[in-house]
Amino acid sequence: MPLLSHELDLEFPDLKDTIRELSGADTEFARLCDQYRRIDADVSQIEENNEPVSDFDLEDMKKKRLRIKDQLYAILREHRT
Repeated sequence: MPLLSHELDLEFPDLKDTIRELSGADTEFARLCDQYRRIDADVSQIEENNEPVSDFDLEDMKKKRLRIKDQLYAILREHRT
């Protein structure tokens, strides 16, 4: 079964330009994007390679990724208004 991609451009397709703009202009946004991408890459690698990790640890990583995505979306919403 193919894995679902969680790249920011795919998560927020209508905000691609805003993501690129904020990534270059807002250091906090850029830092959160980097964190999000690192965690997403780790989760993807674990899932794709069926690497040994506890369910608890994998779920914890996914929850952290979601919290960061929520923070990014809040910043994106503020920027749009």
